[in-house]
Order: sequence, then C-alpha cells, then structure tokens
Amino acid sequence: MINALPHIIQMSPYALADMTAPAGMDLISLSQNESLRPPSPHAIKAAAEGLADGAVYPDPDWTRLRVALGEIHGIGSGEILCGNGSLDLIGCLARAFSGPEKSILASRHAYPFFATAALIANARFDTSPEKNCTVCVDGLLHAVQPDTAIVFLANPGNPTGTRLSKAEIERLRAGLRADILLVIDEAYGEFTDHLGERCWEMVGMQNCIVLRTFSKAYAMAGYRVGWGLFPERVANEMRKVMNPNNVTHVAQLAAVAAVSDQTYMKETCQMTAALREQTSQTLTQAGFDVIPSVTNFLLIRFEMPENARDADTALRAKGVFLRRQQGAGLPNALRMTIGPEPDTIKATEYLCRWMKGAIL
Repeated sequence: MINALPHIIQMSPYALADMTAPAGMDLISLSQNESLRPPSPHAIKAAAEGLADGAVYPDPDWTRLRVALGEIHGIGSGEILCGNGSLDLIGCLARAFSGPEKSILASRHAYPFFATAALIANARFDTSPEKNCTVCVDGLLHAVQPDTAIVFLANPGNPTGTRLSKAEIERLRAGLRADILLVIDEAYGEFTDHLGERCWEMVGMQNCIVLRTFSKAYAMAGYRVGWGLFPERVANEMRKVMNPNNVTHVAQLAAVAAVSDQTYMKETCQMTAALREQTSQTLTQAGFDVIPSVTNFLLIRFEMPENARDADTALRAKGVFLRRQQGAGLPNALRMTIGPEPDTIKATEYLCRWMKGAIL
C-alpha cells in the first residue's frame, strides 16, 4: 500500500464550495471575492490573440510582465517573481523557509491558506489574537517563538476586510528578529493604493516580501497570476522550489495588457467601493453588525454561529451563496463579496428580510 507522508495524511482535503443552486433558480455567487465585472477588454483581447501560440512554453522569467509591473509601481523589475496566483508564491515560501523545525505565525483571523501552507511544509502554525477583527501588532510580537521563521500578514485582511497602517507594519517589522521573514500579502492592495501607503521599500530590508495578485482588482481570478517583490537572496531560494512554467503564456499576455489599462482597474476599485459602502450602510441600518471594509467584500457578524448558519441556509434556498468563516475562527460570521450590482442588491434585500423574520 502506498501512503503519503504522515503530515499529509493528517490534513483534510481542500473543501470545495457547494455552489449548487436550487432547481429552477439562478446562482448568485457572492462567496469567492470575485470582481463585479470582467477583466479589461484589452486583457481579453490579448489573451485571445495569444491562443495561437499554445505550442510554445511560457516565458519562465515573465519578462514583459515584470517590466510592466516595475514601470507602473516604480520598483525594480529584477526583484519581481510571478506565480500561479499568489497562493503559489505563499506555498513556495512556506516550503522554502519553514519546515518541521520551524514555525509560521499569523493573526487569528488571517487568510486560512496561511495555515494550509504551513501544514504542507510540515511546520507548526501559530496564531495571535486580533482586536475587533483587526491585526494587533503587539499580539503578533508577543506570539513570536524561538523557532518562528515566517510571519504572514494579509493587509488588507481576508476575511475581515480591515487593514493596518504602514506605520504599524513598520513597527511590526522593527519588532521582529532579523531572521524572521515578514510576508505582506496585499491581495487587495489596489483597493487602498489611493491612501499612499505602499510598502515596496520595506523589501530593501532583505527580510520582507510584498505579494499581490491579479485576481481581485484586475478581475482575473481565472487567469491565475500572482506576483511579489522579493529580496534577491530570498528570490534565489524561491526559484529552487517554483515551477518554471507556472504562469501560462496566455495569462502573461493578459496580465501585461491589464497592467497597461490602469484606468479600467481603478474604475473597478471605485465602483466596488461605492457599492460596498452602499451595501454596508443598508445592512447596518437593518441591524447587522458589519465590519468596516476597504476591500471587495464585507464581513457580517451575527450574535451566534447558529444565526449565521440560519441566514446562510435561507439565502442558499434562494440561490444566493455567501461564505461562512469557521475556517478563519469566525463561526458567527458570513463574508459577502461585492459582486455585480443586481446580485449584490438582491442578496442585501434577502438579508434584510431575514433580519425582519420574513419568509424569503
């Protein structure tokens, strides 16, 4: 009998989301943090034109994409690595810099894949408490152990939607040992870039990484393109565990075109923010506890886990799917993506009717 490694056997399989709408009903999926509109038309056109080159391996150095990202963000293209979504890069970091004799640390309600990456690497995963669903720097610093190798910080956070200021992130970095790698996962960074608090220069400290993705603000979740800014020494080690053909040729072309259309991306962020605030206000006025968010989703807290389950069940019966958050330590919460406006409005109306005890 062939067995996997013991620590893999002990893991639970990835839980696929149940997205089956009741018979005769249209599916309204607000559970995946997908964009409220398609990618830039330029990205779609570039992808279509690249299909004819399917016989050729993709560029393993992502040359055009790195140059485009470097120019847009004013950073060195040589320090950029790209992955099959930022999940790919997170997993590679865990495998390269942690393991059985090292641990990974994140806040209590951090992105659940951080824990999964630690499990795959056979590293212990530690957590620290948050304050009102916001990362607590002092809590993280207090939770550091002698074997801590990586601290993962999602900023803005998922599933909370909250963020730390740059000053707080700098305070965290200053309080960590020099041999601890701080990984700042900015999957929703484009939604807060207008605040002027980018962290690119922190990578120059040689023990800090900033990750981003095309899945959210660029509306390219299906293309699977992530990227990050890495210190040279860290990047060299990462290359050893990365798939050299991790981003397809078509995805690279689409990403380059998307980066060139900053107007479209920023418009997507603005549209999302406007609908998010409208939705948050409506739900709050209806009596829901909504965590203020700077992302493309809202975290809705209920008095008890049973209430969250009941609301979720009622919505699913109407074909509306939000996302429960037991895996992030929030069994009393639902996360609601800010999706296409008609879908978001309908889901909001159903939630408000549920709150009033009305039959949906």
